[in-house]
Amino acid sequence: MSESITRRTFVSGLASSFAAGPIFRGSHLFAEGFSNAEIAPFRTPYKYGKLVLAASNNSGAFDSKSVDDPFVFLHEGAFHMLYIGFDGTGYQTGLARSTDLVNWERVACVARRDPNSNYTRYNIALSCLLREDGLTSKGKLKRIHGRYLGAWNAYPNAGYEAGAAVIGLAWSNDLLHWELTDPILFPKDGAPWEHGGLYRPNLIEKNGVFYLYYNAKTDTLPKSKGGGWHEQSGVATSRDLKQWTRYAGNPILPNGGPGSWDARFASNPFVVQYKKLWGMYYFGLDRSGIARELLALGRDPYHFEKVHEIIIDRGAQGTVDEDYAHKPCVIFHEDALYHFYCAVSGKWPHDVRGISVARSKPW
Repeated sequence: MSESITRRTFVSGLASSFAAGPIFRGSHLFAEGFSNAEIAPFRTPYKYGKLVLAASNNSGAFDSKSVDDPFVFLHEGAFHMLYIGFDGTGYQTGLARSTDLVNWERVACVARRDPNSNYTRYNIALSCLLREDGLTSKGKLKRIHGRYLGAWNAYPNAGYEAGAAVIGLAWSNDLLHWELTDPILFPKDGAPWEHGGLYRPNLIEKNGVFYLYYNAKTDTLPKSKGGGWHEQSGVATSRDLKQWTRYAGNPILPNGGPGSWDARFASNPFVVQYKKLWGMYYFGLDRSGIARELLALGRDPYHFEKVHEIIIDRGAQGTVDEDYAHKPCVIFHEDALYHFYCAVSGKWPHDVRGISVARSKPW
């Protein structure tokens, strides 16, 4: 595989190289350090079964090809979703609004590429905002110094997640106009597991400490090691949002063994707190190219143990998530936990990539 291969083509290539058949769960490779009662509040087994946000019908729109990577929050009495739109050149970021978490209307493209920037010339993914992070919270936004705070990542090349991405912060007074900081994390400054580039950030705050969870990829591997790359997840912390320190124990969410659900990717961490537990939703990619939603739990923000079950699996043939169910975000509403994710169906490069949802109680 060449250095220019993208995440999308790599994953699609893995999937197409394996014949359809039973999926090996690799369950014996996953620890069982938590009780059923502790895991139960995090489960979302009931799929809606439809896309709640799909590519735009406008051929010239920033999200005309696909939508991806949901981040949902409550703001001024309504639910809002940041999402990533793809137009064939690169990522840009949209905002949608809903009153019921199912029916969504587009508001605006709130983060656009900047041809004069070294970092956002082709892509800008405003991937998260600082919000309440309790599992059963309403997901309201937090203000820092009177403003809303987010985190972005951007890939340096045109295409779908092409090149070694960086992570930065973003500030806004109204959620529609954003001021981007210079990058705060560069792949070259990290360990080898992140030298290939940094993916989706997830920002939370606890007792004056900011935790920036993110996943990253290795450099492209030689064919003798399977080609492509591996993705794992880590965390960096700061008290002033200027100086960031990578945790010495990174990656805190490493890949599993050869037969595991996350043998290739352990990616897109979304962290919540419930009572005395820290929960990390993430997606795993196995060696056959199948992506699904998984969960890890911990007693502190640095140490997580993988749960012995799939939280959301890909669907049956003909469903909206027949290929992949991945990239999590959860929010609580009317005694139910809603789990938004990117659902993919069809055959690349003509696959359909949109946003779907599952929840903790039947529809």
